[in-house]
Amino acid sequence: MRKHGERGSSMVEMVIAAGALLALILGVVDFGRVMYTYGYVAQLAREGARWAIVRGSGCTLLDHCGAASSDVNTYVQSLAEGMTPGTGINALTASASWPTCKTTGCTVAVTVTYPFKFIGVPGIPPISMSSTSQMVISQ
Repeated sequence: MRKHGERGSSMVEMVIAAGALLALILGVVDFGRVMYTYGYVAQLAREGARWAIVRGSGCTLLDHCGAASSDVNTYVQSLAEGMTPGTGINALTASASWPTCKTTGCTVAVTVTYPFKFIGVPGIPPISMSSTSQMVISQ
């Protein structure tokens, strides 16, 4: 038999337990989104580097031969169709750097950066995800 002062305590316990469970579920979902987004940013860096290495100064048949960093950025942004709207494609940046040359045998590095926003916890500022891919120019 319950005492008169314990009435409604099970409802309070339920709210606390449901709140903790909801926070845990949202944390798992956001962690999955973080892992997926980092993998996607790394893939975009690889694709950007691949695009840049076949467009060196020896390139003659392709569009954007002797590609500049802005060309790589435009190409990578065109691949990023599935990024979160609002902070998505417009916030994604890619930059390519060629140390001294754009000829066969030189190295190109493409860095892709994306500000990731958490959905489960309001008030957390976006974290900057970045990945760099380096390849040797083939043409």
